[in-house]
Amino acid sequence: MDITIRKINIEDHYNIECMTKRAFWNLNMPGCDEHYLVHRIWNEPDYVSSISLLAETEEIIVGVILYTKCKVVTERGEFPVLTFGPLCVDPEYQNKGIGGKLLVESMELARQNNYKGILICGVPTYYPKFGFKTADTFGITMPDGSNFDAFMGYELQENALSENKGKFYEPESLDCDIHDEEYMRRLEEFDKNYPYMEKKVLPGQWR
Repeated sequence: MDITIRKINIEDHYNIECMTKRAFWNLNMPGCDEHYLVHRIWNEPDYVSSISLLAETEEIIVGVILYTKCKVVTERGEFPVLTFGPLCVDPEYQNKGIGGKLLVESMELARQNNYKGILICGVPTYYPKFGFKTADTFGITMPDGSNFDAFMGYELQENALSENKGKFYEPESLDCDIHDEEYMRRLEEFDKNYPYMEKKVLPGQWR
């Protein structure tokens, strides 16, 4: 199977959202909201299109990684960093190394574009394979001062994170609160634009 990694065009947006829905549907909660997050990212001022990538085979989009600018608030001021999410692959094409290929190629693009570091909340058994370390390694916490295994960082430039200890903040416009009734109402309305999929309560869901 030949996989092409390329930058994202506006014409790709809807198909990426559909693929993201398939990737996350019933995974973390009944249904999902990740495709709604992707839709909002396109218009986010901090979206970094220059290093966000998709994977395709035979002109079918099978994976994506999207980056946004974030910040670490240090004693000296704000230090710009990147985060990504979602990084996902269509269920029919998972376990073929596509996600890793997207990650490695986009990280190299970020380095070439002089970005300093990446902070994410992700699967703690996956990202360390690519050099990610828990954020406490760098003296960085969430806004409330907490840390946990899924909160990880990667230095694109030497000592970029460890020399900028502080608290990590993402754009407020990307908050996803599934306990907020208005947010869930907007999600339900938004989801009507996409192929129907049945919501199920399954073991392992945590949201």
